[in-house]
Amino acid sequence: MRVADRTHLDGDRERVDLVPESLDDLWHLQHVVEPGDMVSGDTTRRIQRADDMTRDTGGEREHLWVAIGAESIEFAKFANRLRVGGEIRECSREDQIGLHHTLNIEERTEISVTKRWQPDQRDRIAEAVAAAEAPDVAIATVEEGEAYVHTVAQYGVEERASLTGATGKGEFARPRDDLFDDLGAVLDRMEVDSIILAGPGFTKQDALGHLEEAFPSLPDSIRVVDTASAGDRGVHEVLKRGAVEEVQAETRIAREATLIDALTEQMATGAKAAYGPDSVWQAADYGAVETLLVLDERLRRERAGEGDWPIDANALVTAVERQGGEVVVFSGEFDPGQQLRNLGGVGAILRYRLG
Repeated sequence: MRVADRTHLDGDRERVDLVPESLDDLWHLQHVVEPGDMVSGDTTRRIQRADDMTRDTGGEREHLWVAIGAESIEFAKFANRLRVGGEIRECSREDQIGLHHTLNIEERTEISVTKRWQPDQRDRIAEAVAAAEAPDVAIATVEEGEAYVHTVAQYGVEERASLTGATGKGEFARPRDDLFDDLGAVLDRMEVDSIILAGPGFTKQDALGHLEEAFPSLPDSIRVVDTASAGDRGVHEVLKRGAVEEVQAETRIAREATLIDALTEQMATGAKAAYGPDSVWQAADYGAVETLLVLDERLRRERAGEGDWPIDANALVTAVERQGGEVVVFSGEFDPGQQLRNLGGVGAILRYRLG
């Protein structure tokens, strides 16, 4: 993410000019832009024409500048775009004001977001700016007869390849090198900056030797991690052990996995933990919250007035930050966020035990 400019407006409203540079940045924007915000940028719109000189052909697209009052925000991950729909409030063509339009925000599309920015939303933008310098990471997990490739992004982990086939001895056995060749070809096409190779036993070491010899274009340093299994479970082990953090200054989901584990461990002992809006609010009222864990989708819903919390979400976030606590907004796309969802969408690791 790149911040092109900031302009202070009336009251506590601010216009921030942003340039998303990756799919991660679009994901961040989904949780920053809220209904009621003003979002502006260049777009195309189909204009109906029917006059004495021009036959109506169903409309022709024109390039316009529009500012819309956001009503709907949709992160279309597989279309590589963020869709923000709403009423046109300002436009380079006055006859379009008041009509509905959808801005399709893609990578390297400059937009302006005008709103009352909350502290955690400013933090999210700062995080996206910092993450632009982080390397892309692939996690390859292998065991006998199986290989999987996942990519690590801030919106979650995504499986990119699943390779299986019998290996070893026998008439129908597949040579190991064939499987390693397929794995290397997948990794080579992805052009990632860093690779973590994980799995049980010695298969991963054999795979490493083959990859280094057969695919010299792969990153020079491939980190090897021991895990009890391959696939999704193997990836989770890699994240919990902090292997991704060693090659990425900070990976959002790895941190969330550590925090949710810390929270559930404290809950199991009845010690320094709180979860659910009422309990967390009480802890914040006592100044006891060291780290606030809140789910992005829940925070968004509460701010839009569509939630059912008996507390004010913004007041909770502000109270924790004023008391020197840390606020971590979890992604609902990844397993730690799903665990937090089951706890009511909010939890807290405390400085001391209450009660």
